[in-house]
Amino acid sequence: MLKQEILYQPNSANLFARIADRPWAVFLDSGQPESQFGRFDIMAANPFIRLITSGAQTLIIDQNGSRSSDADPFELLKASLAPYALEQTELPFEGGAIGYFGYDLARRIEHLPEVALDAEEMPEMMVGVYDWAVVVDHRLKRAFLVSHVMHSETQQDWLALCTLFTEPQRLEVKPPFKISSALQSNMNYKDYSKAFHRIQEYIHEGDCYQVNLAQRFSAKASGDGWEAYQALREISPAPFMTYMNVEHKQTAFKVLSASPERFLQVHGQHVETRPIKGTRSRSINAQEDAANAYALQNSAKDRAENLMIVDLLRNDIGKACEVGSVQADNLFALESFANVHHLVSTVTGRLAQGMTAIDLLRACFPGGSITGAPKLRSMEIIEELEPHRRGLYCGAIGYIGFDGNMDTNITIRTAIYSHGEIRFYAGGGIVADSELDKEHSETLDKASSMLALIQRFGGDVSLADNKA
Repeated sequence: MLKQEILYQPNSANLFARIADRPWAVFLDSGQPESQFGRFDIMAANPFIRLITSGAQTLIIDQNGSRSSDADPFELLKASLAPYALEQTELPFEGGAIGYFGYDLARRIEHLPEVALDAEEMPEMMVGVYDWAVVVDHRLKRAFLVSHVMHSETQQDWLALCTLFTEPQRLEVKPPFKISSALQSNMNYKDYSKAFHRIQEYIHEGDCYQVNLAQRFSAKASGDGWEAYQALREISPAPFMTYMNVEHKQTAFKVLSASPERFLQVHGQHVETRPIKGTRSRSINAQEDAANAYALQNSAKDRAENLMIVDLLRNDIGKACEVGSVQADNLFALESFANVHHLVSTVTGRLAQGMTAIDLLRACFPGGSITGAPKLRSMEIIEELEPHRRGLYCGAIGYIGFDGNMDTNITIRTAIYSHGEIRFYAGGGIVADSELDKEHSETLDKASSMLALIQRFGGDVSLADNKA
């Protein structure tokens, strides 16, 4: 193993800036170093294996060239990692897979109707296998460049990598990020109302108990996506943030995620998921802010929604965990972020013998907190009522290490910047006693950090046709 300590910097963005433009650069950003979930930041670039799933085919690019396979993409990822398996590593990540699993990758698991328009024009999965990484430990205030030298080029490039992260660097001046159009939504209030009432009909007819309904926002954009992400992490720091700079077929995709929600974590045999259900807006008035938090904590409706999803996730992780090991450890905990309060529950389990983190990911994908219950019927209704396929939104981003450990987010509060446009979604769970105006307002509350980002770079976020 190669390990080089480098100068710790409280703002890890200063380190990542050195590689932000490199091929497949990724930054798993804890966002708020003082929080219990904000200890480690992870960054890497130039993976030696790339897996890109589009429709029924996965393109695998490695040192032997490229080939295409119609096999299960989760199994292909397992096979790509298998030759490099390690025992438990000291740091949370010392090489392995990092990437995204888009919501629509679920079509490789379940049979879903094809109704919504695929306007994202991005692969359903983009995962790289990385031979080196920088890991920043905010608790110990130390940072390390690490590699287990799984790829021959790493040994040759090691001194250059050490120099890159230790010597002063002159950063390139790039065109500033800017928004050049008013923000648009794919659902005005009338459209949202129609979809809301159709979900209510489905619930009363017994088709489902809850459906997550989301709208898609977009605006024309140009310039440096890394600049936009740095602004987002100031506006809305969150524990499971990500910036990705990936490319496919000469199209660059910048992923700017400020997710507050953990999807699945595996450490050894320990499994954890932390679903969010229940939201109230923050207020600059301390008394009003406290009242909003109190109302959320004591809302029977929000607690019932949260419990419904906890039960769904207990069932999902139970598919890959030892019988009797799954339990809800902490229900309805209040967590407060820059723009919203949330109710967060914690569900844990123990990975069953013979099961891997990737098996668990497939068994639970996509996360139940952003589909509804029952999951498959909710996804069918989402496909019927949302005008566009979700793409990466409500999928997962994270790592699976050579040692088998994994940590992933639920990809909410996330923007995609590509094709001269920035796009993001916001939604919420609809249940039997939901109220139209409150649900619509909650959607805009959840979009508030992205709206602030658009506004900061000159965009009009009035959304006049999106109001009641």
